[in-house]
Amino acid sequence: MSETSSSGRKPRQYVNFVFYQVDPAWRRLPEEQREQDRKAFVEAVKSAGQGILMRAYTLVGIRADADIMLWRVTTDLDALQLQATAYLNTGLGRYLRPTYSYLAMAKRSTYVDKISPEHEGQRQYIEPGRHKYLFVYPFIKSRDWYHATLHTRQGMMDEHIVIGNKYPSVKLNTTYSFGLDDQEFVVAFESDYPEDFLDLVMELRESEASRYTVRDTPTFTCLHRDLDEAVASLG
Repeated sequence: MSETSSSGRKPRQYVNFVFYQVDPAWRRLPEEQREQDRKAFVEAVKSAGQGILMRAYTLVGIRADADIMLWRVTTDLDALQLQATAYLNTGLGRYLRPTYSYLAMAKRSTYVDKISPEHEGQRQYIEPGRHKYLFVYPFIKSRDWYHATLHTRQGMMDEHIVIGNKYPSVKLNTTYSFGLDDQEFVVAFESDYPEDFLDLVMELRESEASRYTVRDTPTFTCLHRDLDEAVASLG
């Protein structure tokens, strides 16, 4: 992840959140077949995942339109495509329908965190953690936000940062999608305490910057599992 590209620049990370829904027909297959499919899927994910940081999450029983999510981070965009090709060509993969897939990149924030400046370096590179819960959603701001001066926007973000620092149990991962995908940002909050995240979001709704939010849905509550466990949860 720390290699330097041929241009002499440190490569930036691509970040992908991909959600799949399993066809109910797969759950009706004999258990022996499903066990073989699960093992083949896990093997394909791992064998084709060289250079990819990945965490698996289950949404079974939590969300109606997604059962499993893979959070993948790499400096090689082709690696994401090749890995997906490998695991979707397995027996289980043929029963998976991608319901959402968000592509973004890691980038240093435009805004200065005057309270905890060390966060700026941490957020430039994404390292998927092992908190029990992950909350993910795409994010779009209005054009009026970008027409405001940087000084004006920094003032509103100062309030945003103050609120965020009141909830140290919630780790924010901001990724940028400008020109890469339909949304402008994808934000992912890690925490072991969903109640803290709920309170944080409620308080952020009252901030000045929230006036400029155009869309911040769909929102996903994901439960972290080892890959084998996440796949087993499919049935």
